[in-house]
Amino acid sequence: MTTAKDIMHSGARWIPAHETLDRAAQLMRDLNVGALPIADENERLCGILTDRDIVVGCVAMGHDPAKVTCGEMAKGTPRWVESDADVGAVLEEMQSHRIKRLPVIEDKRLVGMISEAELAQHLSDEQIKAFCMSVYASS
Repeated sequence: MTTAKDIMHSGARWIPAHETLDRAAQLMRDLNVGALPIADENERLCGILTDRDIVVGCVAMGHDPAKVTCGEMAKGTPRWVESDADVGAVLEEMQSHRIKRLPVIEDKRLVGMISEAELAQHLSDEQIKAFCMSVYASS
């Protein structure tokens, strides 16, 4: 059985909720990623911040990214999967919530991220097609 841990990108990093968006953008640049999981003071997942969130939710609204925190941008219920979840559970979580990035947790700690790139490398053409149809189809 292929698990989340088998397909995830390891080395994912949290950004603390108290950090500012300009720091998040710098970390995204340094890590060459487009999203960061946001951690609360107990290192628990409280959201995910994307580069698009910074641009559309902060800069385009006329706010200063050096004064807005990641925690302020965290909205909704964060989604994640355990590292031992099978690929079917990963796809179900991503498809049912129409998300493109999914944190992987082990012993309550972030161990990786699954994005479209990881899916493309590890899934069959049929699985990728089903994922794209459900996540990108207009509702």
